[in-house]
Amino acid sequence: MPENDKSSKTELPTGKKLQEAYKQGNFAKSPEISVAFVMIGAFITLAFTAKQKAAELSLFSKEILAHLGEFEINHKLAAEGIANGLQATMFLLSPMLMSVMLAAVIAGGLQTGFRLSPKALEARLSKLNPIQGFKKLLSVGSLVQLGVDLLKFAAIGVILFGLIKEIMKDPIFAMPVPAAYLGEFLYETAMIIFVRLMIALAIIAILNYLYQLRKRRSDLMMTKQEVKEENKSAEVDPKVKNAQKQMARRLMQKQMLRSVPTADVVVTNPTHYAIALKYEREKDEAPMILAKGVNLFAKRIIQLADKHGVPRVENKPVARMLYQLGNVGESIPTGLYQVVAKILGHVYRTHRYYFHSLKSRRQRFQGNG
Repeated sequence: MPENDKSSKTELPTGKKLQEAYKQGNFAKSPEISVAFVMIGAFITLAFTAKQKAAELSLFSKEILAHLGEFEINHKLAAEGIANGLQATMFLLSPMLMSVMLAAVIAGGLQTGFRLSPKALEARLSKLNPIQGFKKLLSVGSLVQLGVDLLKFAAIGVILFGLIKEIMKDPIFAMPVPAAYLGEFLYETAMIIFVRLMIALAIIAILNYLYQLRKRRSDLMMTKQEVKEENKSAEVDPKVKNAQKQMARRLMQKQMLRSVPTADVVVTNPTHYAIALKYEREKDEAPMILAKGVNLFAKRIIQLADKHGVPRVENKPVARMLYQLGNVGESIPTGLYQVVAKILGHVYRTHRYYFHSLKSRRQRFQGNG
């Protein structure tokens, strides 16, 4: 069975393939959604600002026409008039432009998840290939888009035809009406057109977007072999894993050895196990394990403790249990509170000279760390 046969693509796309698709700009997109959002933005703006802007335009026109005879027509005045007219027009249209731009950004962001896809903007020679372009024209996607476009034209035609039949019954076409009524008629007619077009276009946009989602999912489906190869490539080489573990172990050991000189006591077994403990009444709720080791690393802990005068207590069962049950950087197991308290009480009584300078030593070692 060929690899590109869609019947062999039975597996959902992996996270890596989805990320690659996002980077390439491969999203489920429907242009009709952007158009629908733009129309909604324009409709909302018209609904809230149209009457106010119409009154402002009327006042502006009255001011111009009322003083038209006072103006001396020359090149300078004409240029100023054009500039003022453009400025007034931009002021009137600014709410509409801002809402339309915001709606377009929101529509695009909702379809792309507000992700940036720089690769989608890169120039590709494949886009200029006439053979590929001809194939796209004959593809199922092109036929679907043609159907969507025809559906849009049909919806617009039906809406306009129905609207014309309705408005032809309005008194404006049968008898004289006040001038103010003409403005109301145009405003209401425009709002009706907007509402009906928005509803029709929203339905078309949702249907097309659902199709694009289904098509994108189908295009990104993978064969079982592709999934296996991708999982294999994602796996870390065992040698790399071992190297990472060794590096983490060395860093952990280095940190433990750095903290041994600040310990209250080192419990040993006598040379096979070594556990460094500390307990600060103001900070710790229970004795903490600073370092622990077995065999060679235990000897390094003992040597470092002896070098800095850290008290040592030999207690085979306690040393074994602390090593097996305790974790570095955490409190000792609750079952060992009593026996460890006795060990600490013993060293506090017999090594007072050491604890007299331990606080300053801890501050010195922490500063060096």
